[in-house]
Amino acid sequence: MSQKILVVDDEQIIRESLSFVLKQEGFSVEEAANGKEALAKHEADPYTLIITDIEMPEMKGVELLKQIRTRTPEALVVIITAFASVETAIQALRAGAADYLLKPINFDDLLYRVKKLLEYRALALENASLRQELQRNYDFEQIIGKSLPMKRVFEIIKRVARSDGTVLITGKSGTGKELVARAIHYNSQRRENRFVPINCGAIVDTLFESELFGHKKGSFTGATMDKEGLLKVADGGTVFLDEVSEIPFGLQVKLLRALEQRELTPVGMTDPIAINVRIIAATNRDLRKEIENGKFRDDLYYRLNVVEIDLPSLKERQDDIPILSQHFLDLYKKQMGKSIQGFTNEAMRSLLQYSWKGEVRELENIVERSVIFCDGDFITVDHLPEYMHPAGTAAQPFVGLGTLKDSVHNFERQFIQQTLEAYHQNKEAAAKILGVSLSSLYRKIEELHIPSK
Repeated sequence: MSQKILVVDDEQIIRESLSFVLKQEGFSVEEAANGKEALAKHEADPYTLIITDIEMPEMKGVELLKQIRTRTPEALVVIITAFASVETAIQALRAGAADYLLKPINFDDLLYRVKKLLEYRALALENASLRQELQRNYDFEQIIGKSLPMKRVFEIIKRVARSDGTVLITGKSGTGKELVARAIHYNSQRRENRFVPINCGAIVDTLFESELFGHKKGSFTGATMDKEGLLKVADGGTVFLDEVSEIPFGLQVKLLRALEQRELTPVGMTDPIAINVRIIAATNRDLRKEIENGKFRDDLYYRLNVVEIDLPSLKERQDDIPILSQHFLDLYKKQMGKSIQGFTNEAMRSLLQYSWKGEVRELENIVERSVIFCDGDFITVDHLPEYMHPAGTAAQPFVGLGTLKDSVHNFERQFIQQTLEAYHQNKEAAAKILGVSLSSLYRKIEELHIPSK
């Protein structure tokens, strides 16, 4: 255990006593005789925790606290005070002190408090790190795509994330609706609070009301204790209602009221409970047809559909297939410790020509499968499932014509053209697969007179 602690007190005997006790526990401890000296040391090399007396020459402990909190908010400050100055200690706590110690100092109490504060700090830093990681994982950059339809989607997502409006995400299964919902949440003002995904299609009808709104103990058979509904669990954050069309028709009016009144009434209770949640809903069905068929309320639909984000299918964004494939390849080869560079032209052509009924989710699964079976540098057609193998694609031997130099140029020209076609003229992706820099690829295109599209 090595934590840097600074002990600040104008009484030498107190400084030395505290330093000795802390060093015995393995802490790295330094001393300062007053607030001014302490601040200079802290600015030169910040400490994890500062233990300071209140009454000192040069700079009092409360002023030192304020200066440290301004410069390094993550640093912990513990105030030492006499019993008669407890009111001053309370003021210090309000100013940001982590704790206070009363004179005469009990060393066992000191060590207990210091250890607890450092444990709390470690957890807080870990929590902050996890939050940052979550935000990175669900940043807009994690939604892969450079095609025109996806650029339109990105623009809507960025605008919507800055607001607090209700969002309806539509699109086929596997297009990434939850990923979009999480990106909106983790880039909104609600990012510090919970994101609660609810798969409406996975909840039994009889339990739906209890799951969403909660219930009171004894309100029905099996209700052995109070249960907080998921809408309340997400208070201050975001609720993602996936497969929203599966909500029982009878409960849709109660959900509508909860959204409009910003309150809900648990089963078995009469008094409503206030909630503050943002709703993002998603469906792979045409809700207008569901309304016509009497399965979905039109008033709930209009309440949910403040902003609609319609995610394009892979058929509509074929230009993104090479980019998505490479993204998933990079992800799974890292997980499996492999050094696969990319896809052969034939494999990429199969991916481009395949009808992706399972959308992006199916593409990810196929790439993961291919990485499992590939032990070479490139994923080939043989690594893809058999139903994706093109008929009659036996490799034809290359026959050179003319001099060796001409044959090499012809082969290079043909190979580069095929790669560019496979990646829909995306030169960055093609250069990566070919193992050359982008500038080298441009030079080859010019040198070999490859038509630029």
